[in-house]
Amino acid sequence: MLFSEIFLGILEGLDVTLTVTAFGLLFAIPFALVAGVAQQFLTGWKRAPVTAIIEFWRSTPILVLMFMFYYTLPVAGVYLNATTVAAMTLGLHIGAYGSQSVRAALQALDRGQVEAGLAIGLTRWQVLLAIELPQMFVAMLPTFVNQFIQLVKGTALVALITMTDMTARAKELSQLTFDPPAIYGALMLAYFLLLYPATVLGRHLERVVGRRSGRLNGGRAGDV
Repeated sequence: MLFSEIFLGILEGLDVTLTVTAFGLLFAIPFALVAGVAQQFLTGWKRAPVTAIIEFWRSTPILVLMFMFYYTLPVAGVYLNATTVAAMTLGLHIGAYGSQSVRAALQALDRGQVEAGLAIGLTRWQVLLAIELPQMFVAMLPTFVNQFIQLVKGTALVALITMTDMTARAKELSQLTFDPPAIYGALMLAYFLLLYPATVLGRHLERVVGRRSGRLNGGRAGDV
């Protein structure tokens, strides 16, 4: 087979890769935000369950999670399709890491802004929603892009739970023609072309956020 034919054959699995990525984001983003904020503001015993949930999804290998939910739950009478399992396990795994970035971003914000908000009569949650979260989102844009990249790369594992993504298509093609360099070179090229624009975007956002932070810090220093 020609390299172009192999490459096009691999792209037949692109729709599965993109579908799992899109649904994975629906799990990852809300989980990262809710868990990160909860871990930041809850104290004592209330914080322990949140931390336990985060550590479960963060510390368990994605492949083990996929196998557990796809092959083990049916024993208990719970049946989830492969797309749901893939999106949920990848999304919550990435979201668990993202929650720590959310918490770190909240901790990095200027405490004086919180005190100013409270001084004008806002409640703590109003300060969070109106002052802290908007700044946190801006600061975390590069991190969110990096998490997106990790999520897409993680979709290469869904072939192991019967889904025909790009990696599965490469395996199928390898059974038709024994040409590993061409097949896996084409697979590597497909992922590179898919993710390189996101990498460039992430670097651009890092520079933008860095310049914005520099201006803010410079302004505060001037005020002092």
